[in-house]
Amino acid sequence: MRMGMRARFVIGFLLATGCSSDPDPCEGIVGACIGLTSGASTTEVQTALIEIEPGGTIAFGKGTFEMTGELSLDVAGVTLVGEGMDATILSYKNQTNGAQGILVTADNFTAKDFAIEDTKGDALKILGTTGVTIQRVRVEWTGGPKETNGAYGLYPVQCKKVLIEDSVAKAASDAGVYVGQSDQIIVRRNRAELNVAGIEIENSTNADVYENTATTNTGGILVFNLPGLDVANGARTRVHDNEVFDNNTENFAPAGNIVGKVPMGSGVVILAAHEVEIFKNTIKDHKAFNVGMVSYVPVGTVNDPEYDQYPTAIHIHDNTMTGVSDMPTGELGALLITAIGELYPNGPFITPDIAWDGVVDPARTPGNPAEKICIHDNGDANFINLAWPLSEGTLPSESLAPHACTLPPVPAVTL
Repeated sequence: MRMGMRARFVIGFLLATGCSSDPDPCEGIVGACIGLTSGASTTEVQTALIEIEPGGTIAFGKGTFEMTGELSLDVAGVTLVGEGMDATILSYKNQTNGAQGILVTADNFTAKDFAIEDTKGDALKILGTTGVTIQRVRVEWTGGPKETNGAYGLYPVQCKKVLIEDSVAKAASDAGVYVGQSDQIIVRRNRAELNVAGIEIENSTNADVYENTATTNTGGILVFNLPGLDVANGARTRVHDNEVFDNNTENFAPAGNIVGKVPMGSGVVILAAHEVEIFKNTIKDHKAFNVGMVSYVPVGTVNDPEYDQYPTAIHIHDNTMTGVSDMPTGELGALLITAIGELYPNGPFITPDIAWDGVVDPARTPGNPAEKICIHDNGDANFINLAWPLSEGTLPSESLAPHACTLPPVPAVTL
């Protein structure tokens, strides 16, 4: 029965596209499989996504698939597979319908070995799913950084058990690799270039971000908690063994996006996050700072009673940081400029490697060891507490003494 279905779809699609001599994309795949060649239309691809059996595979052959509308999948256990991220391309350059490239709302979804290019909105959005595996997938806006590009590249949200590895994301107007409001996450060995945010973990719990390369973005790696979302106060993120360098692309986020506040030249940015461990990374050559920590207080007003807007239990250790410069931009960059100007009114103006806005929760017990910001063993990396908002008699501080502490390791994530 399954082999009959497989044969029917393969033959039907090959004949429909006039490519019956093309290799069978299902060759070697066990179980139910629908094979598609590059002449397949949007309607034919969507039909396959509807008619595939649970647990089956949709195999795309080599070439470019010209998609004119959003695709959706709500069948559980399906794998989408191509011939390689540079060999199988779903191009949305002429997209006229839909907000995403592909929207997935089914559990145990796998995508591997293909590319999604030039979607009007998000490239691959996966919503409310348990079991997400993304391997060797490239998402890209081929015209380079533009405000009109889609917001998110690889975009699991409200998911559990997420693995994103060996993939590439380029030129998203928000985040190239983004995991939001999710739990149990591994993001590893990916490359993020020319996005506003290269890799972002937002309002998520139990995340491991390692062995990635983030370069030429506005900000390299972001760990954010934002108010007003269904899942609040994410915690327990490890950021380690990453290469984060030269993230100095001008911020091109559309007006009003929170990521539009990230200064050009930001390496790793922590916003109101909790239990974050940053270690064994190489972070270098940024025009604003290598690592920045900020509460939501300088960012905006909070009307969410469940939201904790102060970063707590941040542990930064054993990183290599070099090459900060003197060109922070935007609202948060202005905080740096003001604070450093107070310390050195006659120059020189060089931003420290590690910057903290210095905002603390007046309702908390000062110096609670479990909530401290601990910074140590980062070579010659220097530091500034911006002491925001500056007031009469208050100066920023470069002393690391209040942060000479350690915290328990954040647990590794195992899927």
